[in-house]
Amino acid sequence: MARACSWELTCALLLLLCAVATATDHIVGANRGWNPGINYTLWANNHTFYVGDLISFRYQKNQYNVFEVNQTGYDNCTTEGAVGNWSSGKDFIPLNKAKRYYFICGNGQCFNGMKVSVIVHPLPSPPTSAEHSTPKSASPVLFKRSFHSLMLSFVLAWFGCVWI
Repeated sequence: MARACSWELTCALLLLLCAVATATDHIVGANRGWNPGINYTLWANNHTFYVGDLISFRYQKNQYNVFEVNQTGYDNCTTEGAVGNWSSGKDFIPLNKAKRYYFICGNGQCFNGMKVSVIVHPLPSPPTSAEHSTPKSASPVLFKRSFHSLMLSFVLAWFGCVWI
């Protein structure tokens, strides 16, 4: 029997699954959202951010907003020189570079704790072929990405080709 693969379907699935497999959406404040009086430093310290992840802000769009600022803007709660701003109430911001990011609320609530700083790390290198087993202390990110790679292969094999 011969197999014919739908190139377009295979490419579409590959792109979709790669996007899902490589990004984690970090919702600032979890179920408490972007609001005054929350310790966002504690929240950020309980997360590990990698290049390609998203940071999401959920809030009342008529009350709050989000500005990406530099360290001076973060320290002084000022939006002067901001490099980005959002006000939709459901903001998904890609973390595309390995660096420290600074976000504040620009309507004065920064002084009430509405600011967060996160360090974004480069993606970990994939394991080399010389590594035969994964140690128990392996990073969950490596496992998640390996699992998603396996699932991607399975889906492409299952849906990407049809028997004729």
